[in-house]
Amino acid sequence: MERSARVCLGVIVGAKGLRGEVRIKSFTEDPADVGSYGPVTASDGRSFKVTVVGAAQGVVIAKLAGIADRNGAEALKGTELFVERSALPAAADGSFYHADLIGAEVRLTSGEVLGRVSALHNFGGGDMMEVGEGRSSVLIPLTSEAVETLDVAGGKVVVRPIPGLLGGESDEGGEKDETDVKHGQ
Repeated sequence: MERSARVCLGVIVGAKGLRGEVRIKSFTEDPADVGSYGPVTASDGRSFKVTVVGAAQGVVIAKLAGIADRNGAEALKGTELFVERSALPAAADGSFYHADLIGAEVRLTSGEVLGRVSALHNFGGGDMMEVGEGRSSVLIPLTSEAVETLDVAGGKVVVRPIPGLLGGESDEGGEKDETDVKHGQ
């Protein structure tokens, strides 16, 4: 699976105050790190230096160079902020960047293809893979109970059809397997 040259560090979710500050939903492990890897770029090619000035209600508050008022900040709502992959440190052993899992093929242990990872989310209860698109997508928890094999480098995920995961009972009976997720190389 080919990796993207850029990684999304966060998205601007709104303005804060009158002096051009923005609220950023950060996708970095430490939310304040959204400004730590140098200038970020938007999809349209604009580049911004991000200075984190605070945090509030699950977002970071930041000042973007060149944005001086609320109107400028509001116009950026929905803008994704990217950094070149080369600016990021290598992922530690046993971990990975979420961006590296996007596009991975997802199969059941029976071999049936479910689809591809289209997004990763964390709504407060742990990481979830979104497999598929739109109304036909399904959310699968990134836990050892649901995921048998996670091969990020190979772009493959094998999922156990545990009860309730896909809207019905499991096809495979037996006890829960409490082993850790196996990470492929």
